Amino acid sequence: MAGVIVVYLGLITVLAGSVSVLKPLKFLTIHSRGHGLIVIAAGLLIVIIGSSLPARDTRIATPRTQLDLFMPAWQFSERHSIRIAVPKEKVYVALKQVTANEIHFFRTLIWIRRFGRPGPESILNPPPDTPLLQVATKTTFIVLAEEPNQEFVFGTLIAAPRGWRPGGNKTPEGFKALAASDAPGFALAAMNFRLEDCAPSRGTSLKCTVLTTETRVYATDASSRRAFARYWRVIYPGSSMIRSMWLRAVKERAERP
Repeated sequence: MAGVIVVYLGLITVLAGSVSVLKPLKFLTIHSRGHGLIVIAAGLLIVIIGSSLPARDTRIATPRTQLDLFMPAWQFSERHSIRIAVPKEKVYVALKQVTANEIHFFRTLIWIRRFGRPGPESILNPPPDTPLLQVATKTTFIVLAEEPNQEFVFGTLIAAPRGWRPGGNKTPEGFKALAASDAPGFALAAMNFRLEDCAPSRGTSLKCTVLTTETRVYATDASSRRAFARYWRVIYPGSSMIRSMWLRAVKERAERP
């Protein structure tokens, strides 16, 4: 998270300097266009520093979830939760049915992430009325584990050494083996949705569910880690918003009368 903050501090500094080249922002003590250029240079330096900050390994000692089993170690992660006032069974059905069009800002954010370029059908370019999990797992992701009404885990290979080709079909066992290896040049991502019962709100006996999603990324060597860190620290705010809005879309669908 520190790297993300530093990178965006640098980007904001670059923006302030760029505006000051056109019209100096004197309230920021930028009194000339020359000062604006200096601010731009300082902002770019801050971005480089933030992108270069080391990403530390985190490791699970005792696995408690399917995500822990498939991704026990990682350097990059994010986690979001939401409380939904219906039983787990109904939440799980909604989770499997939510489409991209139900997720607020989803298409805008992924359009920015693709730099407006068209592409094949994937989670970054989904059809409007197909459940998003279905799109993901029939294109770039594979289902790693599914416990109905409990947990759904899916993953993908983000980066591989140049010239590397997978042998055979993609399988959960192959993903787990690669995530546990130290073969250089790989980066993998796994994401889950986990459902847990929660205490009903005061004054009601209705069942409720806490829906949590967590994303983990593991890079197998220092070079892959640095490369992904530069990407992650730029896209993190948008990625975080997508996941939060995804949970909210599930809640809206599940609680719909």
